[in-house]
Order: sequence, then C-alpha cells, then structure tokens
Amino acid sequence: MHLRYLLLALSCFTWPASAWADTFRCGSQLVSTGDRAFEVERACGEPQIRDLVGYALSPNERREAVIEEWVYGPRNGMFNILTFEANRLIRIETRRAQ
Repeated sequence: MHLRYLLLALSCFTWPASAWADTFRCGSQLVSTGDRAFEVERACGEPQIRDLVGYALSPNERREAVIEEWVYGPRNGMFNILTFEANRLIRIETRRAQ
C-alpha cells in the first residue's frame, strides 16, 4: 500500500513541464483536436509563429502530409503550441514562457 503512494508521489515530480490538452480557448471560442486549420485561424486569428516542421507519410506510404506548428501567446505567461498534420489539429500543447 505504501509503495503505491510512493510511486504516485514520484510520478508527480517526474511529470513533464508541458501539458497537453484537447481544447484551446481563443477569446470566447474553443478549438479542439480534429478541427481544420482554417477553423482555428477563424477562431483564434493569425498565430505569432507559423513553422513548417516537416512531412509525415500515411500508413500505406502513398501520401505525404504537411506538419505545421502554430504558436499563440504568451498569454498569462503561457505559450500554446498547436500542431497540425494535413491541415487537421492533432495536438495542443501548453508551455510556460521562460
């Protein structure tokens, strides 16, 4: 029983410095993973940084998909990094500004 609490406490200290979320609030709008890039841009406006990360291959390796990262912020000391693959939002990451 005590071992379980010890492992839980240790996992809290080793948790990564960034958090991942499924939604991101832009003013009064919410964007979620799965949204299209134009929907996110309509809700949030132009990002501060738009960076081409690279390309991914589909599972059958017949199609290439562009991977982009959009950065919003800092807002309240936090950056929001949105990752798009083939113009679909696949990940929302929040990091503390340093």
